Amino acid sequence: MYYGLDVGGTKIELAAFNRQLQKLYSERIPTPQTDYQDWLVAITDLVARADSRFHTRGNVGLGIPGFVNQQTGIAEITNIRVADGRPILQDLSVRLGREVRAENDANCFALSEAWNEENRQYPVTLGLILGTGFGGGLVINGKIHSGQNGMAGELGHLQLNYHALKLLGWDKAPIYPCGCGNSACLDTYLSGRGFEMLYRDLKGRPLTAKQIIENFYAGELSAVDFVSVFIELCAISIGNIITAFDPHVIVFGGGLSNFDYLYEALPKALPAHLMRSANVPLIKKAKYGDSGGVRGAAALFLTD
Repeated sequence: MYYGLDVGGTKIELAAFNRQLQKLYSERIPTPQTDYQDWLVAITDLVARADSRFHTRGNVGLGIPGFVNQQTGIAEITNIRVADGRPILQDLSVRLGREVRAENDANCFALSEAWNEENRQYPVTLGLILGTGFGGGLVINGKIHSGQNGMAGELGHLQLNYHALKLLGWDKAPIYPCGCGNSACLDTYLSGRGFEMLYRDLKGRPLTAKQIIENFYAGELSAVDFVSVFIELCAISIGNIITAFDPHVIVFGGGLSNFDYLYEALPKALPAHLMRSANVPLIKKAKYGDSGGVRGAAALFLTD
């Protein structure tokens, strides 16, 4: 049995899968906010209940909004303050009496999609989440590429380049601070939050992403113009990522991935920002949606 846990700032979800990654069971609880020991107990109890249900000791994989430094074993997950800076894998392994693995939740999302039957034909899968933030994960031949420290895939902390600043108006470009301590990170531009902030600052009034998209489809000129700028910003930024990784397929997840016009417009805008001999990879919507995190976390034990 393979347990995937999606460990977030407000909730923890455990899902149990068989070897074919078919979901058999799930349970969700609030994330403890005040004490690290309570956080450990919450995860331990979730796993214990799953073990009892299936009369087995399942493999435990975690998807977290950050990473565990592979050199030090310390978790860097700033929006789960009770566990940030703690040796979470060591402590959970001792409590559960088994190996526990963890990966960035965007990496887990990418792994889940790479293991989708339709995508297994592609040697390199890039998963990009356009949700509350912007992040990604790279899967090469069915395995997550984590990098030296576990930071690979933190694409949201790449920063706006020359062409992006030119597009947004040079010194008039809105520059947003990022939670990582830097400014102008893609996390604050290519996310649903960034979509709304950019519209507010470029068009002069606040609207939700849903309202902007509805206005776009209705042909409202301000929304149409803004979406054109946003698509170009995506092409500039994702074009750099494609140049770096040359993936065979890109899978979009997160709330903005449901904006279907992206799949029509982005492939047309990308060639201007790629090398002449480059091919625009297949770009598609995630199949597993919100279940991708737990599914990918469970799959961490299928990649040996």
